[in-house]
Amino acid sequence: MKRGAKLLVLLAVFALIVAACSSDDTTDTTSASGDTTTTTAEDMSGDIVVGMSWNNYNEERWAKADEPAMKAAIEANGGTYISTDAGSSAEQQIADVENLISQGADVIIILAQDTEAIVPAVQNATSQGIPVIAYDRLIEDDSAFYLTFDNVEVGRAEARVIFELVPTGTYAIIKGNSADANADFLRQGYEDVIGEAVAAGDITICCETYTDNWDGALAQQEMEQFLTQENNEIDAVLSENDGMATGVVAALEAQGLAGTIPVSGQDGDAAALNRVALGTQAVSVWKNAFELGKAAGTIAVQLANGTALDAVTAPTDMGVTAPAAGLNAMVFTTPGGLDVWSIILTPMPITQDNLNVVVDSGWISQEQVCQNVAAGTVDVCG
Repeated sequence: MKRGAKLLVLLAVFALIVAACSSDDTTDTTSASGDTTTTTAEDMSGDIVVGMSWNNYNEERWAKADEPAMKAAIEANGGTYISTDAGSSAEQQIADVENLISQGADVIIILAQDTEAIVPAVQNATSQGIPVIAYDRLIEDDSAFYLTFDNVEVGRAEARVIFELVPTGTYAIIKGNSADANADFLRQGYEDVIGEAVAAGDITICCETYTDNWDGALAQQEMEQFLTQENNEIDAVLSENDGMATGVVAALEAQGLAGTIPVSGQDGDAAALNRVALGTQAVSVWKNAFELGKAAGTIAVQLANGTALDAVTAPTDMGVTAPAAGLNAMVFTTPGGLDVWSIILTPMPITQDNLNVVVDSGWISQEQVCQNVAAGTVDVCG
């Protein structure tokens, strides 16, 4: 289905959801973690209620870092956290946002499945005076506050490491979901680093594809096809995240190539950091999700208390991942030409040389990083 037609269908679904919305003060809530509770208006009286709409709660980092930090920040500021999980369905996420509104959310944080399809739901919320935070993925609507890491810089950081290792040769590029603006932001970062070498003929991009839902199993199939197409003559792989890098490395292992072809990723997944230590993945760009979740919870309470978008501030104790442009909200111009208020955090590339950073921060244990790693081959593993 073409995107325009799909958007019309989603708008129709959204209209039906709004029409069916109940005014009942008692709501059964299923959290993203799967627990079901009954929340009443009386239970939430006097509290700021922060609703979180997850697009797909199955990613490792959401339960590990983003949600606990977000929830802790909300509760520390006197708020109540409620959540939904759309299970990778854009249609379900529209319903979820309406559900959060009906539960009395004073502010809604949205990790968008489809950043175009969710716009009507965002507009419905903000038209009712409910602020919206676009969490880690851009939503093309200037009423939503945008909180993320510098995703163009994530792409640059991945590409710098790979380009230093392979300044000439044949590259494959495994991009994320085409409906997620981050996939194109990362690709822009790649271009900033390797674009001149491509133009000069030093680098050839043999293969490039988007990957639905950033799916690692699909990325493995794509990499297998690329290897067959190129007779295994690929020198480097720019994979946009760690989940897809898992699939890429599995495809390389099947051909006896793991560790000889550098692979990139992002998110600091445990398996990816172990691959960095083992040498089968060259870099995982770490987006400290503890700090992103903390910032989201803090900003959500500010907005619910009436703080204007342009007056939002990040927590002052952000630790190792500082905001790229300071602690105050700044204007970010979207690919669609909108100016949105935002806070952008700084990512950190993790290679074998600085694996101690993620261990020292408590992100991952030394045992997890060093599983099956020969002693003495990597500093952090002794």
